[in-house]
Amino acid sequence: MTSSLLRPRRRIHEDTVDRRVVAGSTAPTRILDWPDRRVTALAERAANTASARHPESVENPGKVENPVSTEGTMNAQDPSIAGDAVRRVQVLRTAHRLIATAVRPVYSVQDERPTSQVLRLGRGSCSQRLAVLEAVARASGVATRVRGLLLDGAFWYPRFPHLRRIVPDQVVLAWPEFHLTGPSTGEHPMAHWLTVAELFGNLDELSNGPGGGFTNTGPETLFEALSRTAIDWDGTTLCPTTDARTACDLSGYVLADLGHFGSRDELFARHGQTLCRVARLVAEPVLGRHSAGAR
Repeated sequence: MTSSLLRPRRRIHEDTVDRRVVAGSTAPTRILDWPDRRVTALAERAANTASARHPESVENPGKVENPVSTEGTMNAQDPSIAGDAVRRVQVLRTAHRLIATAVRPVYSVQDERPTSQVLRLGRGSCSQRLAVLEAVARASGVATRVRGLLLDGAFWYPRFPHLRRIVPDQVVLAWPEFHLTGPSTGEHPMAHWLTVAELFGNLDELSNGPGGGFTNTGPETLFEALSRTAIDWDGTTLCPTTDARTACDLSGYVLADLGHFGSRDELFARHGQTLCRVARLVAEPVLGRHSAGAR
């Protein structure tokens, strides 16, 4: 049993996808305040580390595995474009690893906290750490946008087994996407969008990795899990396991697809955060310091 008492009253129950073409942006926002020195320093470190670890992506991009999903396959006949995509993805992968190390996972409920503050505090929720990754991308010249998903609060039951009555019945999730420069594969001018779930490989490849799917238990959050397993909100992927609790298909928790937004700021401005303002003020001092996975 979840609770509807803690969520914003103005929440829109929307079960259709907004079909607007959203181009994304590299511009800073209130949340993605990437001109801050903490964010730019992280972006520079990610770029330098990626260059040192993967010099082959600069010297011979044709020999590097194409990281782009099948929905945004790059033109293999243009190595300069493919090489640029490879370099950008290597930087984002490196930034993900740096964030996972530098920002401790907690149960913060302030989704609109600026990324510079998350880095200053050294702790953040899954949503906040995804925002940091977006900010680093924008600081690196990669446009980002988010897909808004309305999830069933039951998805978080494993983390709060004794507090189910106060778990929100609906949770707004901002799922990032990154734009990779290249020729369009069709008529759509923005064909090359890489979801954060595909940052470390396509979903079919990730679903065959060891350890099964994401269980939403223990210290691993969605942020860490996407680097080792498929996180599929659309029901197209299944982990090769007989245990339903470790499935990669998480589409059963999606109540509504809210469409794409130019930034998470726009998503939260339209649909609100998961908790109402009063609930956030009360919960943040406790949950905002509580490590993910701790009881």
